[in-house]
Amino acid sequence: MTSAAKALFTGKTHVTSGADGTAHSSDGFLNVKLAQPHPAAENLFAAAWSACYLGALGLAAAQRKVKLPSEPSVDTAIDLNNAGDAFFLRARLDVSVPGVDRAVAQELIEAAHGICPYSKAVHGNIEVTTTLV
Repeated sequence: MTSAAKALFTGKTHVTSGADGTAHSSDGFLNVKLAQPHPAAENLFAAAWSACYLGALGLAAAQRKVKLPSEPSVDTAIDLNNAGDAFFLRARLDVSVPGVDRAVAQELIEAAHGICPYSKAVHGNIEVTTTLV
């Protein structure tokens, strides 16, 4: 990262634990009860990654001058796993790009991983499977 990088967005939250646990964003957009840390953490991560990934997919299409005739969608599953004393994540993204040639759609979903900051952040850190559905 260079010092010339410009922050486009900043997400700020305050999270409390316990039976009355909550997560609140500073802008008021997010206000969620979190009575249990899991699966809340995995669901929030899946939603955030999916939203970012769809933005990246749209940018990949625009860069390649591909018209998306319908809105794409993604179903993301984040698994919290345990092996011995280690905890780790796995991710599955099932991506739908309706109305686009399958080969072109496959190229777009692969390109989106190179654009999406969430995909970049986890690259090499967790197992990710992306399937065009």
